[in-house]
Amino acid sequence: MPVAPDYRADVRHTRLGEAFYDPVDAAGFPKHILRYRNQRAARTIGLHTLDDSEWIAHFGAFEPLPDNLQRPLALRYHGHQFQHYNPHLGDGRGFLFAQMREAETGRLLDLGTKGSGQTPWSRNGDGRLTLKGAVREILAAELLEAQGVSTSRAFSVIETGEQLARNDEPSPTRSAVLVRLNHSNIRIGTFQRFAYLRDEASIAKLVDYAVENYYPQLAALDGSKRVAAFAAEVSRAVARTGARWLVAGFVHGVLNSDNINITGESFDYGPWRFSPVMDPMFTAAYFDQTSLYAFGRQPHALKWNLARLAECLLSFASKEELTEAIDQFDGELQREFRASILRRLGLKSAGPDADRITSHTLWKFLGESRAPFEQVFFDWQGGMLSESRAATSPAASFYAREDFAPARAAFAAHEPASPHALEHGYFKATAPCTLLIDEVEALWAPIAEADDWSAFYARLAQIDALAQATGQR
Repeated sequence: MPVAPDYRADVRHTRLGEAFYDPVDAAGFPKHILRYRNQRAARTIGLHTLDDSEWIAHFGAFEPLPDNLQRPLALRYHGHQFQHYNPHLGDGRGFLFAQMREAETGRLLDLGTKGSGQTPWSRNGDGRLTLKGAVREILAAELLEAQGVSTSRAFSVIETGEQLARNDEPSPTRSAVLVRLNHSNIRIGTFQRFAYLRDEASIAKLVDYAVENYYPQLAALDGSKRVAAFAAEVSRAVARTGARWLVAGFVHGVLNSDNINITGESFDYGPWRFSPVMDPMFTAAYFDQTSLYAFGRQPHALKWNLARLAECLLSFASKEELTEAIDQFDGELQREFRASILRRLGLKSAGPDADRITSHTLWKFLGESRAPFEQVFFDWQGGMLSESRAATSPAASFYAREDFAPARAAFAAHEPASPHALEHGYFKATAPCTLLIDEVEALWAPIAEADDWSAFYARLAQIDALAQATGQR
């Protein structure tokens, strides 16, 4: 297959040993209709030169990539689901298909799947993914990336020609197989499985693997210092993503410990939503009856999961060392929250005190006023540089309120990070790109009814314009 010269296969996961995975085969699908290929992501790993037939062969029929895994691996893990431990998890409708190095940075990256068929961990499930679920993941990952969130990327979606029965959407519904590109598929739940089995040798091997491949700056440490430093790095990575979710108005929906990976990327999108306003109790999943994973509760949920990681490491570091490591989460969350507010507003830092005031006053205003969340960041891109533009915004009445005055004053302390951003066509519109639930359903409806993908691809183009305007691409 004609991959680019900078394609660098680097299969690492097999070095962990067979206790970590099960070799499996992909399902045989009746059709392979290419619906989405992320050419930008493919370029980063040297797979952009594949033609469509080759693409389908690899990411629909799952023929091995050159010098890569000869059989996919269904990864083994456990996890807490809504804080109840489940020892029967694992890759039930996905697998690790390939590993390679990112051309520019040399980072180890994984190509994993969703909807690729049954595995030993399917638990009576059909191992399939709905086309709607795949479309939703593309949208979530693209918008979050454009907003500066560390996330897996939807790499490929191929419609597979099967009709699926589902309880949470009209059935029968169309099927698809998704491939995603991300930094790691090792989850907190991977550690939990070996703690449950009391397999300390495998936990030690997993820590060493993680340090070698994801946190090489810790390689010189050994013993408890290495383990505690690893836990601290994971805590900070997870905190950064949690903070960016908040500033994006994003609700992941299912923050179980098997959905938190050790590099802190946002991944495994299910019932996600973007909140229309800053509402701490906004909940994404209809089955989250107690709002455990509501918008404002996400930081607590993430830290709770990190505490479960620490429990798995107690044989290798003291409780005090691990508590200190997990507590890195709080400070990093606050630092990244302030930095993300400024990044989304397109403002430079004006020092710790001014940055704290700006983030606090804007967040307070958003909560008290219930102003349209994304519109506010759109209107005030560049801070006071946008004051006249904000005056004509659909949300202008909110900015005339007395409780907006502190935020307006805070903006004045900052210089715009990129004054020319407002010249981009994205900011010439009157409203921002959003993916509220009604909009997502409106994008799906013409696909379901008439196989019309034009609105979907138009929204992806709008998201791309946002990313370009704000320097994320």
